[in-house]
Amino acid sequence: MYDLTGFQRDLLYVIAGKEEPHGLAIKEELEDYYEKEIHHGRLYPNLDTLVDKGLVEKGQRDRRTNYYSLTRRGRREIEARRDWEDEYVDVT
Repeated sequence: MYDLTGFQRDLLYVIAGKEEPHGLAIKEELEDYYEKEIHHGRLYPNLDTLVDKGLVEKGQRDRRTNYYSLTRRGRREIEARRDWEDEYVDVT
């Protein structure tokens, strides 16, 4: 996960929190979080990067709609990141 951008990490978190979200659902979640528009030219290349890295799997719902889900490796990477953050961040 060390080689991901912050945006790519946020994509992973959104995918982890949803049940096989499609691209537009991911886009809407991130737009709510960032409070600005996320363009397709930013979203889909970053999703493809996560697929290429083996962190996310892309499936097809129909001819026009893809869905995304975490791979086992993607889940392990999120867990490792959480463990690392817990070493340094104490919010209690």
